[in-house]
Amino acid sequence: MFVFFSTCTVYLVLFGSTQADENSCGLSMTWLETVSVTMNVSKNGFHRDLVTTVDFGPGFPDGLEALLVHRLPSGIYIDQYQLASLKEDTGLQVLLGSVVDLEAPAHTSEEFIVLVYPALDQGSLKATLPIHGRYHKPSLAGKRFELVEIKLPKLILRTDTCTQLISFPPYKIVDAPCTVHNLSICQWLEIQHLQEQDPVSLEIPLGDGSLVEPVCAGTLLVTLLCCVILSRSIWRHGVF
Repeated sequence: MFVFFSTCTVYLVLFGSTQADENSCGLSMTWLETVSVTMNVSKNGFHRDLVTTVDFGPGFPDGLEALLVHRLPSGIYIDQYQLASLKEDTGLQVLLGSVVDLEAPAHTSEEFIVLVYPALDQGSLKATLPIHGRYHKPSLAGKRFELVEIKLPKLILRTDTCTQLISFPPYKIVDAPCTVHNLSICQWLEIQHLQEQDPVSLEIPLGDGSLVEPVCAGTLLVTLLCCVILSRSIWRHGVF
């Protein structure tokens, strides 16, 4: 009885594993373990580029599609008009999860979701996303920069020939727009074991809060002085 039970158990495990492989649409566990994601920030100041690179191992399935899901903090924003221009120039495919207020400062903004649909090139992909630092409240303690951290994006995969995925630990099935046009929802496999990487950070320049009163007073004084000079000139020479 013990031997029969063990044999049946092994059979069920193997059968379940085989069935999962057949329904993973080529996204086998062995191949998924070769996937790695890295991210860095280039340029300086308020206007940066967020560069994400995904490397796949050999033998990736035909029709593979990838989606990067960024959750960006309130300290930065993305210009949707710039994205439209980049789509025409470089083919960058980006879908924003919400409307982004370009003028709002950091303390009145919220984090937001960005979906990037990168193109695969010979077993890897690289997505460059332009980001911009928001204005922060001036510092009253002499602090010159605000540190904004950006976490590694989630990577989800699918194949264009797959009709239904079956999840298998540690991976899980998630729903997301099939394309950047957001006309239909597809099943994607979320990759869980990506290389561990600390969040990337960027320093946003801060204003000096201790100078607010002197600057306001100086601006008011200069404005009044100009008004007096203009008034005297008009009084003497009349209006032309």
